[in-house]
Amino acid sequence: MAEHTKIPYKIYLEENEIPTAWYNLRADMKNKPAPLLNPGTLRPMTAQELQDVFCDELVAQELNDTTAYIPIPQEIQDFYKMYRPSPLVRAYCLEEKLQTPAKIYYKFEGNNTSGSHKLNSAIAQAYYAKKQGLKGVTTETGAGQWGTALSMACSYFGLDCLVYMVKVSYEQKPFRREVMRTYGATVTPSPSMTTEVGKKILAEHPGTTGSLGCAISEAVEAESTRDGYRYVLGSVLNQVLLHQTIIGLETKAALDKYKIVPDIIIGCAGGGSNLGGLISPFVGEMVRGERNYRIIAVEPASCPSFTRGVFAYDFCDTGKVCPLAKMYTLGSGFIPSANHAGGLRYHGMSPVLSQLYHDGIMEAISVEQSAVFDAAVRFARVEGILPAPESSHAIRAAIDEALKCKETGEEKTIVFGLTGTGYFDMAAYEKYNNGEMQDYIPGQEELQKGFDGIPRFPGNEF
Repeated sequence: MAEHTKIPYKIYLEENEIPTAWYNLRADMKNKPAPLLNPGTLRPMTAQELQDVFCDELVAQELNDTTAYIPIPQEIQDFYKMYRPSPLVRAYCLEEKLQTPAKIYYKFEGNNTSGSHKLNSAIAQAYYAKKQGLKGVTTETGAGQWGTALSMACSYFGLDCLVYMVKVSYEQKPFRREVMRTYGATVTPSPSMTTEVGKKILAEHPGTTGSLGCAISEAVEAESTRDGYRYVLGSVLNQVLLHQTIIGLETKAALDKYKIVPDIIIGCAGGGSNLGGLISPFVGEMVRGERNYRIIAVEPASCPSFTRGVFAYDFCDTGKVCPLAKMYTLGSGFIPSANHAGGLRYHGMSPVLSQLYHDGIMEAISVEQSAVFDAAVRFARVEGILPAPESSHAIRAAIDEALKCKETGEEKTIVFGLTGTGYFDMAAYEKYNNGEMQDYIPGQEELQKGFDGIPRFPGNEF
């Protein structure tokens, strides 16, 4: 344990070391992610078309693939200082418990009321909405972390916030819903009868437990029928990954302080916000030919976009009202099993991350939820943090990689993203502790139904 005197348990940056610009990985990518397409014309979406849905400045960020560093406005920097920098923690106790020679670090993003990394982008998007003079924003949320973060950000800037929450999460996580309402948000279970697309989905799938794709469709319709509103999204889009690079930039700066070079970087993968934010500065070094890392995306076996999806243009939402994005997808009609408790429920993956995966720059694995919660409990008992189920996918992979080092004797350095805390996920923990948690892996026939709904047009073969 003498090494504790060399590397502290928690590595903090000073306040004046918090990054003042986000890193735009696309500027350095040799193969840029494919543009969003207008589903009617199959032409790349123009700024004007996107501005009907998103805030003007966010559209500029969404389309910018040439500027490597984009300054963070001072108001956002000031807000960040309320909970940033977040700590990079050496998992000494986990290492000792596993008896591994591996060195394990995690970037902890749970030190704010939203309980997750989502606030990094929520405050940015709310800031740009306020700056544009808007009345409010609409959005979707799955497990509830994004909706919670956005409700906080909108409260701070005095904006109205309408949240469509995936119905199964709305019912399973009432306390997460109440945090949103405490911060002034209106929360509606999705699909609902409050929108035309919601009514259509319910007519076609009576009793459905919902999906992020359904909730997105409703949020976009709600925006389009209200003057002075825009839609905001918590993952997938280029702009969101851009804002989340504050995670990776801080992580790299903390590692550099102690001349630590990671071998393996691991993140959970749903839509891509946490993973993309964590790995972007490191991948930047890779694509520039400066250094090499092993990057692992970890997704749930019940919603395996990377590992079993197809790389194609697909709708971002179930109602098929959003642009087409080229991504690894299970089809916009795919709805994860209701017994899936671990978050990461989106049918597709960030176009940026999809391109990186397609080019072989990163790898992906899928894990079953009982193994995920086993890792969560093992981590909680020695590291003192109850992790979010989403984060626990990364913990599972980190433990497995550390145990491989134990077998081989290799002293690899592992870094993973701990996106937040799991205190609003106790219903899932209860199922695990009671021995009632069941794993579900969709069969190929079930996946094929989703693939059958992917639009076919020249150049979109898969």
